[in-house]
This record gives sequence, C-alpha cells and structure tokens, in this order.
Amino acid sequence: MKLINIILPAFLLTAVSCEKWVEPKVYSSLTDANAFQTKDDAIAAVNAIYSRLKQPSGRSDSWMYYAGFQMTITDFTTDIGHSSAAGDIKLLSSSQWSTNNKYLNFAWEHQYKLISDANTALLNIRKIGVLSEAELAQFTSEIKFLRALAYIDLTDEFGPVILMTEENTANPDYSSKPTPASLEEINNFIISDLESAAASLPLNYVSHSIYPTNDVGRVTKGAALSLLCKLYMREHQWQKVVEITQQIKDLNQYELFPTYEGLFAESNKWCKENIFSSLADALNDATELMNHFGPMVHPVVADRWQYYAVSWYFWNSYEPNDKRRELYFYEYDGSDGLHYQQPIPGQDNPPAGVYFLPDVATKKYADPAGSKTYYDGHGIPILRYADIILCRAEALNELNGPNAESIDLINQVKGRAQATLLGAPATFSKESLRDAIVQERGWEFFFECKRRQDLIRTGKYQEITNKYLEAIDELPSIDINKHRYFPYPQTQVDLNPNLDNTGRL
Repeated sequence: MKLINIILPAFLLTAVSCEKWVEPKVYSSLTDANAFQTKDDAIAAVNAIYSRLKQPSGRSDSWMYYAGFQMTITDFTTDIGHSSAAGDIKLLSSSQWSTNNKYLNFAWEHQYKLISDANTALLNIRKIGVLSEAELAQFTSEIKFLRALAYIDLTDEFGPVILMTEENTANPDYSSKPTPASLEEINNFIISDLESAAASLPLNYVSHSIYPTNDVGRVTKGAALSLLCKLYMREHQWQKVVEITQQIKDLNQYELFPTYEGLFAESNKWCKENIFSSLADALNDATELMNHFGPMVHPVVADRWQYYAVSWYFWNSYEPNDKRRELYFYEYDGSDGLHYQQPIPGQDNPPAGVYFLPDVATKKYADPAGSKTYYDGHGIPILRYADIILCRAEALNELNGPNAESIDLINQVKGRAQATLLGAPATFSKESLRDAIVQERGWEFFFECKRRQDLIRTGKYQEITNKYLEAIDELPSIDINKHRYFPYPQTQVDLNPNLDNTGRL
C-alpha cells in the first residue's frame, strides 16, 4: 500500500533521554483505501485525467501532450510542419527520426500516463459507496473516453502496443514483459469503451445535475461518437462512418463557426464547432503555445520563438483568396527595423533591410489579439465539427464515388474560408475527389494533430511527404512499408524486448 505521510519534525528529548529520537507522529495519511471516498474525490480524479491532455509534467514544462509534442510528431513528419531549430524537431521535419527521438518518447510516456491515471480512477471510483448510479455512469464514461483517446493516439503512432486496463492496475506484475496486443484487440477495446461512454454521456452540460456550472470542456455524447467516427475512418469502415456522422448531425449540437480566424482566438473559449478540446486558462493552467508558435522579432507578438512553424511549401499551396492563408505571419516589419518575408526564388541573399524567413509562423495559436504573456489560455481543438463534415464527405466518396452530398459538405468548409468552391461531381473521379479532400484537410486542420494519419489513411503519406522533401532539397526517405508506424522508444525496448522494432527503421 502506498503511503503519503504528513509528519512533524523530530526533536531531541530532554537530557534524561537525549540519546533517543522521538518517533514521528503521523497526523494524516493518504492510501489507496482512503483516497477515494467522496463525490469530490471522484471529480478530482476525473479532472486530473483531463489535465494530462495539455500539461502532463507540470505547469512550467513545455513538453505537453496536445499543447506540444503531439503536434510535433503528427504534423512535422509530413508536408506541413517545419522548424529552423536544431535537434530532434528538425530531424522529425526531415523524416529522419530514430528510436531515441525525445518527442516519440514523450508521446509514449505521456499517453501511457493518461491511461494509467484512467485505469487507477476506474478501479477506485467504482468502490465509492456514496455515488449514485448516475454519478458513477458519468464519471466512468468520461474516463473511458479519455482512455480511448490515448489508445487511438498510441495506435496511430506505434501500431500494436501493450494493452493496459484497470484489471492490470488492480493486480500489477512489474516483472512481466508483455507482448503488444493486436490492433484488432485494441480496436475492439476502444469501441467498447466509446459505445459505453456514448450511451451515458449528456448532449451538453447546461443545467447538469452533477456538474451544475455548465462545464463546456467536458466529454459529451457527441465527443464519444466523434472519436468513434475517427476510429472507423482509420479502419476504412466507410458505412459506419456515414451512419455515425448522421447520428452526430442529428444531435443538433454543432455547426461551423462563422469565421476561421475567430474560431482560434484565445477569447473564443468555446463555440458550437468545438466537439472536444483541451481548454486552458491563462491564470490557472496556462500553456506555452504562443511562445512556440509566435513569430520571431514581431512588433506586436513580441519575444516569441517561431519554434513550431509551417513550411513555405505548404503555405504557398493556398489560393490567394483563401482566408486561411491569412492566418499566418507571412510578411511584416520587425521590431528590429528589418522587413520579414518569404525568400525570393533564386536569390540566396536578401536585399538590404530584408530578412528571409526560414518558415512561416501561424496565428492559429498566437493571434495578435490574444494574450501577450509567457503563458496563454489558448484551447487546442481535438474534435471539431468541420472534421466530422469532411469525414462524411470522404466516406461517401469512398462508397459511391463523386456525389452531390460530398461536394456540398466540402464546400461548406471551403465557403467559410471564402476559398474557391469545388465544381460538379461529374468533374471528379473517386481518386481526384479523394485528392481534393486530402488537400482540404491539410488547409483546414494544420497543427491539429491530424495530417500524418490523414495521409496514411488515404494512401498518400509516402507520395506527398517525399514530394515535399524533394522540394526543400531533403532526402525523400519515407517508405510506407517501414514508416507507417514510428519505432518503439529505445528505453521501452530495453525494458521489454517483446517491443520489436524490426522493419520500423
């Protein structure tokens, strides 16, 4: 049993017994037996799992889950992300990762931390005798969703992984060296968790009996269905995608936000497009997003690093009329008096008074109207309605080829950005419409942790990423037969040789 003791310092006894130390007096202790006793204990345990999504290692730690490394390994390993910084982030953006890449290690470590927290909570919350059936169903459903999210991310990134459940937590065997579970087994586990969660979760938290303060950032029925939709997308179960996206639409809870730029403003904490996000507050649980994403030497958004940036190759793919193109710091007069801009083709050295930007910073998480502090309160969208709209368009195309509904759905997203709309279905083949959807998803969801899986699902990862690498004079090194999954971190392989990296490098 684990003990956390609060003790008084030991003092010397009187001169009569000066050779003896006072035994420490334990005034309180927290154990597995008494840590979970009340409804407030259950809520605290659930909230702690949510916190893993943005700051798994503490408030001042920049290596965060959805507020950091998840973006790195999902976008920088494609045609989107670029970093002029050295080290592991540069290796990822050049598709040169290894078993010791720290971002891959962070992913494995922190996703399993979330799973461990979820398993511990599930095991112990069920023992709280004062909870009503409704409270128990609510708490367990939230936890199952969060655990499923971690397993989807893990299997997207590493394929077969170790399946840990609350039963493993109840009877741990620290000497075991388990074999990774098959993807089929893990998928079935995820589906069971999400179906259970969707059956119990509310549509929203307005006047909710358990959470009376309208906790908009909590998991809902729509979030559980949407995450299940993403799993079915990965597995090419197109008919199930069509059915579940219709269910989500029929909930009548979601719609596109009127403007793309307004959707990501720090002041816009929540809107009807957000299905599930990792929310932060600048004063309480802030993140470092503006530091990482902010532009260098900018006169308004000052003292930022431009650590996470988009390649000029990707930015140049936008049409000039696409409003999403404007969500970048692509040209400005710097606070140092230089003019910052895209490099001029064929010109190695910039003219006097000009600085050639190595890549382009985005306003998505560093908008000038937002916070200017070191820590900020941006939310990170994990599931939003535009994604569900484009998932349905893709599934219908895969089932039926080009069709009016798919075109209309894609144009809803394009229309919001004032981009050029797609033409009639007859102007596309199934393959060319698939290509248009892949491109649209890149423009819409950059730095939302979706690009790599989108390219893999559509069979475009090797082709599109290698074309990008060639365009920036890097080695076109992606081989889908080896690089569908990342290698298991070497630290984990050393502990468990059943994590076999053969064929992954």
